[in-house]
Amino acid sequence: MCSIFAYIGYRKAQPILLDGIRRMEYRGYDSAGIAVKNPEIQVIKSVGNVSQLQEKITQIFDGQTGIAHTRWATHGGVTDENAHPHFSFDRKVVLVHNGIIENYKALARQLQSLNIELKSQTDTEIIAHLIALELKSGKNPTASVLNTVKKLRGTWGICVMFADHQELVCARFGSPLLVGKNENEMFVSSDPHALHPYTDRVIFLEEGHIATLTQNNVELSSPTKNSVKAEIVTLEQDWGEAELGEFEHFMLKEIYEQPDALRHCVSGRMSLNQGIGRLGGMRLEPAVLQQTPHVRLLGCGTAFHAAEIGAALVERLARIPAVATISSEFKTNDPVINPKAIHLAISQSGETADTIAAIQEIHLKGAKAYGVVNVVGSTISRLCGQGVYIHSGPEQAVASTKAFTNMIAALTLFATQIGRSRHISKDQGVDILKELQQIPHKMEGYLESQGDIMKAVELLKDAKCVLFLGRGISAPVAKEGALKLMEVAYIPCLAYPAGEIKHGPIALLEEGSPVVVVAPNDSLQVKALSAIHECRARGAKIILIHEEGDSISSEGDISIAIPKCHELLSPLLTVIPLQLIAYHTAVARGCNVDRPRNLAKSVTVE
Repeated sequence: MCSIFAYIGYRKAQPILLDGIRRMEYRGYDSAGIAVKNPEIQVIKSVGNVSQLQEKITQIFDGQTGIAHTRWATHGGVTDENAHPHFSFDRKVVLVHNGIIENYKALARQLQSLNIELKSQTDTEIIAHLIALELKSGKNPTASVLNTVKKLRGTWGICVMFADHQELVCARFGSPLLVGKNENEMFVSSDPHALHPYTDRVIFLEEGHIATLTQNNVELSSPTKNSVKAEIVTLEQDWGEAELGEFEHFMLKEIYEQPDALRHCVSGRMSLNQGIGRLGGMRLEPAVLQQTPHVRLLGCGTAFHAAEIGAALVERLARIPAVATISSEFKTNDPVINPKAIHLAISQSGETADTIAAIQEIHLKGAKAYGVVNVVGSTISRLCGQGVYIHSGPEQAVASTKAFTNMIAALTLFATQIGRSRHISKDQGVDILKELQQIPHKMEGYLESQGDIMKAVELLKDAKCVLFLGRGISAPVAKEGALKLMEVAYIPCLAYPAGEIKHGPIALLEEGSPVVVVAPNDSLQVKALSAIHECRARGAKIILIHEEGDSISSEGDISIAIPKCHELLSPLLTVIPLQLIAYHTAVARGCNVDRPRNLAKSVTVE
């Protein structure tokens, strides 16, 4: 992975290709490359970003067909040789690929037995060689790609260009691809966002689809059907060009966008007179909510932390079991699926491969899954067919911020919906929803007066390890704070429920060790206070996140206050100082805040 863009039409391909992959830079990558037919195929690749690739291009090619790619390394190091596109042994085939080929070593041995030399360390290169062999045997481009993907095991989104044929051929299995259609030109992208400047008419490739593109036509086929009907849909959401404005980095901008993003998420989704969230896209009738035996929430990384908070909200408000599960562990554990249970799949991008695999497992075992996603038209939204868009708008920074708070808000609305059908009263529901309406205003109040963030940064920026603690609903917030600091500042962090420090982590503490404690004014604050005392007794320095006017503030070496709020909604506020601490610490350490090393925005491989 990470991004694919291709063009065939009447215009010069090169500037369109570079613009396409530049629009997907927010996804995170380590190298980039393009290939243009000019009339021979010209390939230019470079470690680094798209601007560095552009610097290596010494001429503008006239070719009107080309493919481009940004790579996030999975097989082989970050080198020019391993960057995409990749040529076949006879230079008749060149392709780009997102995904992982699990049986590539066996296929590589077969190629080496034919005296085909591998030029890179990647799994991608072997696909090009296999397609070239099919072409040499007399197959046409489409059949060559089809016969090749039948030999592959794993995931792929590929786009293939041929030296002796005019068409482009694409294939999708487990890694997203869509075709954009315009008059006398076609586009291919792994992200709808990159297509908006060129067309809003698109065809989403489904699992197993092969697309053969000419300037004026697209034909779909699959391993089981010679022809598949191409369904053209209209893209509804244009994120436009993201601009930094007054902000130095997108991460900081997106932290400050959280109040408005939250307003968009909850707008029109509350029935205050009934005290209930209204998530019409889930199409869940009260009878279904009343009869469901449990709720399971699935996610990875930040989405998993939101899932943990969502599970706590469901249990508190509906009084039924709810469990958060890491998507990457779900399918491999051969889970028991109850068809009557509600399964929520949470993902910012809607393309997270592990979560997609979990949804497929749920469907296979006879149950439904509901998507909680940000990107309209994404794979998860289409695979589920029902769910809720969180309406965060674009997240350009790799580290998620506003999507996290909007995930929590959407799950809060769901929790009131199922809670009102089973346990809580109308007055309780009204109370929570009215408080939720006030959270954006309270976010703005906090952002205007952030407290001693920079003092916390001074304590953390040279730390060799940081411990994050929270109790109850604040434990996932502590995990999210630790994840953010690791992601953008590259500081090792551990996050634990505060009661667990006695069972191991406390051994790490020494004089001056920084410990971040999330302790809003809830029923578990006294337990968090005990953990603070245990840490301080070992010489630790406490960075305390607490509510305004709370007596616990004196327990912190550095105390940062958030506005008072309903205890179930505290994660929406306590996470913001943690995001700011991570951001400013990364800046102080000279890190690339928006593009952290080794990370990708959309993790499209398992």
